[in-house]
Amino acid sequence: METELNSANLSSKSPARFGWRAGYLLAAAGIYLVDQSTKAWAVRSLRGGNDRTIVNGFFDLVYAQNNGIAFGQLQEGGNTWRWVFVALAVAAAIAVFYYFLNTPRNDDRVLGACALLLAGIVGNLTDRARLGYVVDFIDIHVHSYHWPTFNIADASITIGALLLAYDLVFAGKKESSVAINS
Repeated sequence: METELNSANLSSKSPARFGWRAGYLLAAAGIYLVDQSTKAWAVRSLRGGNDRTIVNGFFDLVYAQNNGIAFGQLQEGGNTWRWVFVALAVAAAIAVFYYFLNTPRNDDRVLGACALLLAGIVGNLTDRARLGYVVDFIDIHVHSYHWPTFNIADASITIGALLLAYDLVFAGKKESSVAINS
């Protein structure tokens, strides 16, 4: 019995296990590259008031610089806050990566969520460290109500966080019902 457990532990750390994780990391790298290339496009094409309406009254592309954190909070922090935000992003990326490495292989929703979070965190971290602000350009609105302008990295973080929240809420209920039914 003990030999079976030891061989199961060894096989869980096999190259095949890493292969799946590498696939998720490759997807995260792809999202990161899309984020960075769309931000570069936004800087070249939209800066200086060259806004573009995609769907009238709903979806525009506009150039914005976010010096703060989520939804433009803490904008007045200056250079000190810039490096505090960089340090927080590095810590978040490390925590998500650690969680990613310690998530069971069969938990695709959590692995995917971690990959999305990593792509978004590193995308905005790159801007913050390199430029001192994050480039935003997607503007969703319904007439006068505007959602805060965002970018691909922000969308990636939001979707990843929602997937993790879903997993926490519904996986907990599923585990509770399994324990009750046992």
